[in-house]
Amino acid sequence: MRIGHGYDVHRLVPERKLILGGVDIPWEKGLLGHSDADVLTHALMDALLGAAALGDIGKLFPDNDPKYSGAYSIELLKEVCRVLESRGYGICNVDCTVLAQRPKLAPHIPLMRQRLAEAMGLDTDQVSVKATTEEGLGFTGEGLGIAAHAVALIEKSK
Repeated sequence: MRIGHGYDVHRLVPERKLILGGVDIPWEKGLLGHSDADVLTHALMDALLGAAALGDIGKLFPDNDPKYSGAYSIELLKEVCRVLESRGYGICNVDCTVLAQRPKLAPHIPLMRQRLAEAMGLDTDQVSVKATTEEGLGFTGEGLGIAAHAVALIEKSK
């Protein structure tokens, strides 16, 4: 068994969609990035790749490659899972935390878990997603951005 940790952060800006865990969340701002800037899915991909010692998402999906401009991160997660499977790894479970002052994410978490689980070919009970504020502290607390952490446990097939 192997464990990996992932982290991602993006700035909040007007006139962008807010997508977290593959879910389009209605709000006045969205995350700025080369792809859809889904910090939750990006952190999760980094955790999975890190557990397999395969680098990070920038290695697989460079932000200077026009092919990934506006990419839907759930599709990139599916590719990460194909890479892991080709190396003989299976995913045991994942645990993710989103750090955002606003909007309130609790109503969207069940759908986030479902979308992430489907993309990874897992049962929903293998995917944990939590959200927290930072009590108004730091860039996330001030509403300047959203961050996410993820931990993934994988195992080598026998």
